[in-house]
Amino acid sequence: MGTESILSEVLSSFAPELIGLVLLGTFIGMIVGSLPGLTTTMGLALLAGITYKMDSHYAISMLLGLYVGGVSGGALSAILIGIPGTPASAATALDGLPLSMKGEGGKAITVSQISAVMGTLFGVACMLFLTPVLSNLSLKFTSAEFFLIALFGIMISGSLSGQDLPIKGWMAGALGITVGMVGADELSGHQCLTFGNANLFGGIPFVPVMIGFFGIPQVIEGLSTSNNKIVTEIKKVKTSLKDVFQHWATAIRSGVSGVVIGLIPGVGEDVAAWVSYGIAKRISKNPDKYGKGSYEGLVAAEAGNHACIGSALIPLLSLGIPGSPPAAILLGALLIHGIRPGPMLVIDNPAFLYQAIVYMCVATVGMGVFTLLLAKPLTKILSISACYTMPIITALCVIGAWSLNIQVFDLYLVFIAGVLGILFKVGNIPPAPLILGIILGPMVNSGFRRALQSTHGDLSIFYTRPICIILIISIVLLVLAQLGLFGFIKNMIMPPAKAEEGNQ
Repeated sequence: MGTESILSEVLSSFAPELIGLVLLGTFIGMIVGSLPGLTTTMGLALLAGITYKMDSHYAISMLLGLYVGGVSGGALSAILIGIPGTPASAATALDGLPLSMKGEGGKAITVSQISAVMGTLFGVACMLFLTPVLSNLSLKFTSAEFFLIALFGIMISGSLSGQDLPIKGWMAGALGITVGMVGADELSGHQCLTFGNANLFGGIPFVPVMIGFFGIPQVIEGLSTSNNKIVTEIKKVKTSLKDVFQHWATAIRSGVSGVVIGLIPGVGEDVAAWVSYGIAKRISKNPDKYGKGSYEGLVAAEAGNHACIGSALIPLLSLGIPGSPPAAILLGALLIHGIRPGPMLVIDNPAFLYQAIVYMCVATVGMGVFTLLLAKPLTKILSISACYTMPIITALCVIGAWSLNIQVFDLYLVFIAGVLGILFKVGNIPPAPLILGIILGPMVNSGFRRALQSTHGDLSIFYTRPICIILIISIVLLVLAQLGLFGFIKNMIMPPAKAEEGNQ
């Protein structure tokens, strides 16, 4: 595709119907993100099923709009009622509610949204410049590199997502890999783990599993928890750009932190927010104000989690490995619509990156406008009891799963995945490794076997290529660090008593 063709494709992204769908997706995302119990990941899973029959351009524009709007909407409920609409806004609630209780809710929302716009645009700019670089690098990858990077992505996701030992996360990743391998084998064509069930010959459909895994537990949790909320009143308080720009260093630092976190597979915006918030608090001249109504803390959290949006799409588009749970859902949606992210994307569909950037920039502008329009009405919507909203969400889950293939089997999958999701919540098992495992399972399987086929069974390909060596060292260091073996090895080499003598 020539330069003129690419330019023509990019200009077509400004078509009124596409811009309208981006804004519609952003609006839906902000509603979904602002309602406690619903998440951006769940919203994307639902919309992926509903948009299955739509043209790919229309579907992707709505999904990207919902992604941006969903992360942004969570800040509204975090500030107004102290309950983050999405996990990405948990850090925002620490300073958002105290500011709102002081009568500065309107100002807090404005400051948070300006920070969100700045963070999103910074992440999109990094996406524009870094995606082609990483894509060119990935063209040098062989099956061995893809196997190791997929394995590393699942393992680092498992180690960073859980609060306990990473064993839970790694077990979830292994289960995801197993689920992702169900169906016809990519290399031999033989049926794998189907147990003779014809419904599984084509593999386990991704969308019904994601809808059930994220939707059903959220519905159960929403119906089982109390709905006593403190909805603060929005008062007019003078807000200026100075309120954000006086914290410009914090915004830049948090944006960089968010981008770095987004590049790590499967971690996501919630971790980016906490890391950015923690760094800002440690460096701040007034750390004691954090958690009591600090605009600096608000800027750090919102700039960090929104910068992660664009950067999470960098490994997705260049390597086919999502940088966050919502990006994993987006990967499934792209595959459904015939767009295969990875090293060949810039060759097969060179205009897609620029189209996605256009959609995300439009969504960012819409996000800022919709915030001003939605802030006051949401104070009423957020007071609605979950017993009225959750049945509607349940119906959307069923419709979203059914619309994919019009098969009853998909509804069974929703139920099974929902039970699994509930067990994950009860067992405090992180969901991100399971998602990545399902997505990257075929890459792990085929990459390992293709590498062995190319060398006629010689394993040296995994430890003689430079990139493979770096990845293996990274995996080993990750395992040692997460299992606390560095301290054990240090004590073996130099026992505490000798260590003290050495210090003296």
